[in-house]
Amino acid sequence: MTLQQLEYIMAVYRQQHFAKAAESCKVTQPTLSSMIQKLEDELGVKIFNRKQQPITPTEIGQRIIDQSWKILKEAKQLKEIVEEEKYSLMGTFRIGILPTIAPYLIPRFFPQLMQKHPEMDVRISEMKTHEIKEALEKDSIDVGILAELDGMRDEFELTHLFFEQFFGYVAESDPLAQHHVIRTADLKGEYLWMLDEGHCFRDQLVKFCQLKEAKESQKAYSLGSIETFMRMVESGKGVTFIPELAVLQLSEEQKKLVRPFAIPIPVREIAMINTKDFVRRNLRALIATEIQQSVPKDMLKLKQVQQRI
Repeated sequence: MTLQQLEYIMAVYRQQHFAKAAESCKVTQPTLSSMIQKLEDELGVKIFNRKQQPITPTEIGQRIIDQSWKILKEAKQLKEIVEEEKYSLMGTFRIGILPTIAPYLIPRFFPQLMQKHPEMDVRISEMKTHEIKEALEKDSIDVGILAELDGMRDEFELTHLFFEQFFGYVAESDPLAQHHVIRTADLKGEYLWMLDEGHCFRDQLVKFCQLKEAKESQKAYSLGSIETFMRMVESGKGVTFIPELAVLQLSEEQKKLVRPFAIPIPVREIAMINTKDFVRRNLRALIATEIQQSVPKDMLKLKQVQQRI
């Protein structure tokens, strides 16, 4: 029995397909199948039911997979302890990040990080909050970058990154365009373009603004991204919300559509989270520092006029 064999069965379990598993492991399918077959012969059991599509584990196979995941995680942590002791930046570091943060934050720090440390292998995936939590628990990622939510500190370790204001993005023809600031009472009956449920960006704003639901916009377009909704506003219809880093990327013409919230100004705290048995703290600290240096200094602390939501 080898760690390589355990990695192969985990790949098949995740991909539910031998060919896709082999591709993810960068080996040929015959090699992967042969190694799994040898493990099954050694244990005297069948790990996978090959007659079903997609591939599923047998009852005893599921128990073997559960134990294999624990073994592989311990083996990975063993290597990481050594790398941490040597202050090494080698090895793959996987980051999960919210789609409402990634387009505005990643370009600010990632190219510079790679230029300074070309030996690093950092891989980034966009995920919703619940997906980040699940990926951390399954050891599919090392850290997540998201908006801190109540109760999160009970489950994970948090590293504060920065605070980010919410802004309104208002069509020129919308009555709200005549306002210098947005008050929550002004949003009643507005044609709001909102992200679908499951995005904490939406959930935080709905709670702060006491919005029941954005009925009209949901009828017109129920799924979308911040960038899509910004294009809708620019074409002359309705209101959407954007994070502070998005504002910094706008042209002077686009900035004319931006409206700040009245005091107290709603903000979200952006944090990096990891499991409590996380090892590579030097690497985490390096990335956190790069991120903090990439955003305006006034975003690092909560201001008196701001309200964390």
